[in-house]
Amino acid sequence: MLTGDLAISFQRGETVTPKSLKTDDARVLQTAADLILLVRQHANQSRGALQAAFDEYIGVGTDYKILRGLMKLLLDACEFSTSSVREAIDLRRTLFNHAATVHPVTDEAARQQALAHVAEQLGCQPHEIIAGLYSDLPAHHLLTLFDEPEPRDLLEQYNLAQVQALLYHCIEIRLTLEPAQSPTATQSIRAIFQAIKNYRLIHAIRGNARAGYEIRLSGPVSLFHRSQKYGIQMAVFFPALLPHPGWHLRAEIETKRGRAYYELNHAQHQLRSSYLTDEPKPQNELLEKLRAQWRSDEWQLADNHEILPLADTALIPDLVFTHSSGQRVYAELLGYWTPRYLQERLIVIERAAMNDYLYLASDELRCSREEATSTSANLLVCKAALKAKDIELKLKHWML
Repeated sequence: MLTGDLAISFQRGETVTPKSLKTDDARVLQTAADLILLVRQHANQSRGALQAAFDEYIGVGTDYKILRGLMKLLLDACEFSTSSVREAIDLRRTLFNHAATVHPVTDEAARQQALAHVAEQLGCQPHEIIAGLYSDLPAHHLLTLFDEPEPRDLLEQYNLAQVQALLYHCIEIRLTLEPAQSPTATQSIRAIFQAIKNYRLIHAIRGNARAGYEIRLSGPVSLFHRSQKYGIQMAVFFPALLPHPGWHLRAEIETKRGRAYYELNHAQHQLRSSYLTDEPKPQNELLEKLRAQWRSDEWQLADNHEILPLADTALIPDLVFTHSSGQRVYAELLGYWTPRYLQERLIVIERAAMNDYLYLASDELRCSREEATSTSANLLVCKAALKAKDIELKLKHWML
């Protein structure tokens, strides 16, 4: 992803458009190839050497910001590691302490003698002392792995990253899903709902499968707490949307000139997502831990894969608890939340008389300084992890 200083967008009236590079432009493709070659040539060299090569390539060109953005994406594809015979801080302490005892070290011969003494003391070579002396500083880390993209792929990553940078300043997204007219469309709707939940976005759903859905996603700008983490989640959700048919996105963006709108739909051709491949989906650690610790004799826990349609909305529970008597209670783990959002969700199930529904929320994902005050039997807010004993105690409400 791109940092804020590398984001580029253009506003005309109430429309904002992120910067986009032409992926079939020979000149731009050559630039991408040049930068990829620079990284490849610096295998096993320091990050500082690679950065110096980048700086030299940029020179005083007018495309400074674009080049920096491409470089940032290439650095994200790199892995750097330290290579030292000892911890750098220990090497410095040992060498400088010894140098203090033979002070002053004023010429090359004295320097080499000091290095040789410490190397013998540590059981290594003098050049290893020099190489490891500042190996804990990022500029001295060595490039050990490079997930090299094709030039066109790098340009596509850049275009996608510019949209993500724009959504980081989003107030709200309105996502419209067309009616499901085939099993494939139904599967796509379910996948989009699941992506929204996987990335823990605050959302409200209206509509149904036959008429289509409108989903309102709260943006990071609308939150007062944990907005930075939430903004990252909003940005990484976007690529998960691109592979699916039948959607239209309208994002309200906060810009320096006020509010503007960015729109996109499934028919677009300028953006391609690596999410088209079968990459691993994010796992919810809270649910994983709950499944592992569940030992109830009365309540059986199972994953839920249904969308529960209500009159003008839908519920997407994660789990279903089944009592030995046959009583079923659905449970939905909320992502980021505010007290107001919790109240709105409780109103939804109250209006639908959906009494056998339990919302689970973690206080670590609260996006407000205000704490939850609701005493509803349909809500359980935990401090951090979901505890099986707390949920089982809550489930007893349905057996009274």
